[in-house]
Amino acid sequence: MVNQVDFNQMEPKQSKNGNSVCVLLSGGLDSAACVAFYIRRGFKVRTLHVDYGQSAAIQEDVASSAIANYYHVERLKLCLQGTQPKTSGLIHGRNAFLLFIALMEFGPGVCLFVTGVHTGTTYGDCSASFMNSIQRIFDIYTDGVSRVAAPFIDWTKRDIWDFCIKENVPVGLTYSCEFGGDVPCGRCLSCKDMEALRAA
Repeated sequence: MVNQVDFNQMEPKQSKNGNSVCVLLSGGLDSAACVAFYIRRGFKVRTLHVDYGQSAAIQEDVASSAIANYYHVERLKLCLQGTQPKTSGLIHGRNAFLLFIALMEFGPGVCLFVTGVHTGTTYGDCSASFMNSIQRIFDIYTDGVSRVAAPFIDWTKRDIWDFCIKENVPVGLTYSCEFGGDVPCGRCLSCKDMEALRAA
């Protein structure tokens, strides 16, 4: 029987490797909120931005750099584009890939590896069961020292938006269109989500 992991890490937890966290910083609203969330709670935040060949790679790079600069946190950028173009919507293996490449780059010197996944999506890799599976593999590599964390796993997009407004997260620096371009397309799911949040 595998114990379920508490992915909603709300408070700093001292461990063998201190309180350093790695936030997967895409440049979108959710990852920017993660940076603010852990800074407010006393963690030493480091960030990782990955260009994996996504359509909005250029815009996400600019946004993630601006957010890291705003919060004065370290940002590591990796380019691992592969051979196939990545389209909008579900990208098979993406969330697992990002967490594992973060572990590979930062190692067990980081106590939490943070992703901004949240409730309200149909994607299987935005679920507690997925996070539990990833944690079991992390345990193999780090002997339970490093944990994966998804502080918003029980939050809706609206909850994250409200948090951002309350905590003065620089929403204007974020980028959320899945297709890229200087002007968001207004058609993809990410654009529609942001439009609905701003309109309410």
